[in-house]
Amino acid sequence: MIRFKANKEYWGEKARVDDLVYAITPDPTARYSKLKAGECHFIIAPRPADLPEMQKDSTLKVISQSGLNIAYWAFNTTKPPFDKKEVRQAFSMAIDKAAIIRDVYLGAGQAAKNLIPPTLWSYNDAVKDYPYDAERARALLKEAGVATPIDIDLWYMPVQRPYNPNAKRIAEMMQADLAKIGVNAKLVTFEWGEYRKRAQQGEHTTAQLGWTGDNGDPDNFFFLRGCAAARPGGQNLTKWCNKDFDDRLNHAKTLADQKERAKLYGEMQVIEKEEAPDFKIAHSTVYEAMRVNVVGYKQSPFGAHQFNGVDLQ
Repeated sequence: MIRFKANKEYWGEKARVDDLVYAITPDPTARYSKLKAGECHFIIAPRPADLPEMQKDSTLKVISQSGLNIAYWAFNTTKPPFDKKEVRQAFSMAIDKAAIIRDVYLGAGQAAKNLIPPTLWSYNDAVKDYPYDAERARALLKEAGVATPIDIDLWYMPVQRPYNPNAKRIAEMMQADLAKIGVNAKLVTFEWGEYRKRAQQGEHTTAQLGWTGDNGDPDNFFFLRGCAAARPGGQNLTKWCNKDFDDRLNHAKTLADQKERAKLYGEMQVIEKEEAPDFKIAHSTVYEAMRVNVVGYKQSPFGAHQFNGVDLQ
């Protein structure tokens, strides 16, 4: 638990409430129970399955906005067979993305085909997503010289994130789809801090993760596939380093003209689609719920939860 006390001497906007308590509650069902019982006033990341009931409850209000985010499944391109793009393309065709959106996100997300969400400038809508095609996936593996059955590990996050409501369930669905093309996926997870540390070091074969934007600039997403972030400990879990992609990424940083930058970013999305260092899952809609007497709360596109200006009626 984290307790904040209002600073009466603060020079800026004065806090409207005397005490602000963050009661750390990892389970979404427990969070919802506390909210309904009046034990708390605000919760993040409700379960998609609970939203219809929440929205009908006159004691609660639910707010939402399109998430500046991406959920993805990263292939470690330094480890065979994922050092071959044909294999990565095959895995991208092996997963029924529509089923994940339908059964896990329950309407609170849209299928992703690019690293950036469609609400962000420079989004390249001309990019075509890989179709779900298990037969073609099997053929691609064969063409790449991969004899099945093969074993891989599939890491899933132990926590709920704004971009991913249930990483374990998604991993289970992926596991079932992969079995259809002769791939045995062992599900693996760790405590959240350990998960991040190990994945960033590149211990995984494949791993789920995602990103919520910090500032609304496309570079804040594309750096996730840059060569600088592919180092051990870096945020690029694919460990993919492509000169054509990276040259454009670094050149765009030097430009002030948004049109010129957008052109480079559009080309980068084409390169990344072809190289398939990851399987892009979804851009989620971010929901938050609160008691009806909470006033003044504004939802942040950057995933923060700020309570300046918030009061209780």
